[in-house]
Amino acid sequence: MKYIYQIIFGLFIFNVVACVSTTPEGAIIKEGEKEEFNDVKIIQNWSGQFPVDKLGVFPEGQAQLPAGYMGDAASFAKVWAVFSPGTPVPEVDFDNNIVVFGKNTQYFNRTTIFKVTLTNEGVAEVLAMATMSTTPIDDVVAMSLAIIPRAGIKYIFTAGSQLPVK
Repeated sequence: MKYIYQIIFGLFIFNVVACVSTTPEGAIIKEGEKEEFNDVKIIQNWSGQFPVDKLGVFPEGQAQLPAGYMGDAASFAKVWAVFSPGTPVPEVDFDNNIVVFGKNTQYFNRTTIFKVTLTNEGVAEVLAMATMSTTPIDDVVAMSLAIIPRAGIKYIFTAGSQLPVK
């Protein structure tokens, strides 16, 4: 009988411990404070190649990032002119939308943005599918662009940090 009480007590403790969430630092997260991820609608997207020697046309500080955004027509037009020369720049309502990008930074792998998630803290993460190769990047990188709604987005998560969205 003594063992039955020990087993029941052990199961009770296990269930209590299993139901508590913690941060990587060990702090307890209350149920209402858990970070939630919501899918962001992708309005339109494109995939292709981008010349390495033209990466400087990206908005300031974003040339070498694996993901980022363009929040105005002028920035998007500069990137589009290199990404798809000779084709008209797609119309984007930058009051309500932004254009996010994902590109290779180590190896050339064709890439497509398939999902963008947004946390309840306003951090968007661009998720892309890519082929897997060890082909070094020489003169072009593979890149994907997507138009998404601007609402609620404060940052783009990229290269382990948060890029402010203005």
